[in-house]
Amino acid sequence: MKKYNMLTDAPGKSLFFFALPLIIGNLFQQFYNMADSIIVGRFVGEEALAAVGASYSLTTVFIMIAIGGGIGASVVTSQYLGAGLHDKMKISVYTALISFAVLSIVMGVFGFVMCENILLALRTPENILADAILYLRIYFVGLPFLFMYNILSALFNSLGDSKTPLYLLIFSSILNVVLDLYMVLSLHMGVAGVAVATVIAQGISALLSFSILTRRLRQYGGQEDKFVAFRGDMLGKMLRIALPSMIQQSIVSIGMLVVQSVVNGFGSSVLAGYTSGIRIESICIVSMIAMGNAVSTFTAQNMGAERADRVRQGYRSAYVLIFAFAVITFLILTIFHGQLISAFIDSESGGEAFAVGNAYITFIRFFFVFIGLKSITDGVLRGAGDVAVFTIANLINLGIRVFISFQFAGIWGIEAVWYAVPMGWVANYIISFLWMLTGKWSKKKIVSS
Repeated sequence: MKKYNMLTDAPGKSLFFFALPLIIGNLFQQFYNMADSIIVGRFVGEEALAAVGASYSLTTVFIMIAIGGGIGASVVTSQYLGAGLHDKMKISVYTALISFAVLSIVMGVFGFVMCENILLALRTPENILADAILYLRIYFVGLPFLFMYNILSALFNSLGDSKTPLYLLIFSSILNVVLDLYMVLSLHMGVAGVAVATVIAQGISALLSFSILTRRLRQYGGQEDKFVAFRGDMLGKMLRIALPSMIQQSIVSIGMLVVQSVVNGFGSSVLAGYTSGIRIESICIVSMIAMGNAVSTFTAQNMGAERADRVRQGYRSAYVLIFAFAVITFLILTIFHGQLISAFIDSESGGEAFAVGNAYITFIRFFFVFIGLKSITDGVLRGAGDVAVFTIANLINLGIRVFISFQFAGIWGIEAVWYAVPMGWVANYIISFLWMLTGKWSKKKIVSS
């Protein structure tokens, strides 16, 4: 496959062919995240599936913090690359790795100690509480590996390389599924087995990613005798982007964790069905999120090269791709929704859970275009370093979802949780889009010579 240059090639083609490995890679990532749920749901039972589902919302909070940190690191690194400042680009990579490694260790300790209290506060059903705590404690022991893998993937993307993370994801996905099956079917470890498998698979991938990235950086040359591994001023530039992104990403995830408490109140069967639905949703939005990340990298590199005109061209091209992905997703869910839920839950033995999961994905299939439009619009603002308004937009998105879920669950039932989802996406898109129209993002400049 030809490698398209984001600074010189046609914006639509460069975005698509940069996003394609991201999409494939994220599908593999979702596949092995989903493998945990499928394997415990089919071979351990409905309660084990619910326990993994209850844990998933909490682990997502920590991974979203890693993604937010990766956004800050990747924007600064991309802008240095676009400006041709290779020495500073390399220092920014090492600064990010050191800073976020320390943060991941602190967060892992916090999660290990506090997970039981958090699950209790979220009204996790008693019959799945012990398994959920066990899953989370194993997960948090390996959090530094999972955290750093996400940071490393973002740094590869900032260099215009979305293929290396893809290859590593394929490797870790296959390894994770093999380990899942071995630990659940042969060692009979249940929920603990899928947690251990995830930590091992992403841990090995993180170590391989670090080794490849350090070798890749040597290709850019520079004054190795003046090598610097950390600079506080660069960390400050990253934090200007990373902190709002980390706050936005983590608060949204915390909000979804709060919404999870509404779902928990309906019992473990409804929780199991909801878990299957959101796992399928997470696959459906992969292409949308990948396009947003591609637009962010495209914007950052072209802003570093002072080409705001190309950013506008790329943004228009991204609309075509988003609508195409939305139509494909809608058709797949229309034809195969029942079969997809059946991968998690037996329609006869888990009747209520199956009905809940099926109802969720048949409703949400109409609205994926809005998360795509939100993602590419946020991607322009993020890549330009104009993060304040898009952060506010995402928080409003969160507020709508939490408010509707809590206020109307007693009236509409569990359906209130998913009715709120497209409402939040639409509000987020409109706010970010209106701010983008002001053109103030095009005046931003994060890096300088």
